[in-house]
Amino acid sequence: MTSNELCPCGSSKGYSTCCQPLHQNTQLAQTPEQLMRSRYSAFAQKLQQYLLKTWHPKTRPTTLNLDDQPHWVKLQILSSEQNGDSGKVHFRAFYNEQGEVGFMEELSDFICENGQWFYVSGKVK
Repeated sequence: MTSNELCPCGSSKGYSTCCQPLHQNTQLAQTPEQLMRSRYSAFAQKLQQYLLKTWHPKTRPTTLNLDDQPHWVKLQILSSEQNGDSGKVHFRAFYNEQGEVGFMEELSDFICENGQWFYVSGKVK
């Protein structure tokens, strides 16, 4: 993905000013929603290391295989909240798989430790 393209997270910003600085470890997410958007973009680009780095160590898998991922096409944030060092994001992630469009809906939990937000877990709806 080039820096001039729109960010896959759907923010309507360029990738270079949206998720790329997070993916390149030059910025940290400031909110649970920003982390969710950057993780969606990382799934869309198959950035395995970023996904593992932003997954809380207590719930992080030891490996992450993205080879069988569908083609992610759109992120829709339904709600986002932050209460101190914890947060929730309710989202739908749309994908195209073998010419069929579908979506995954999840309510995700996030936690901030030492200034860094982490994905903890999600409840698929």
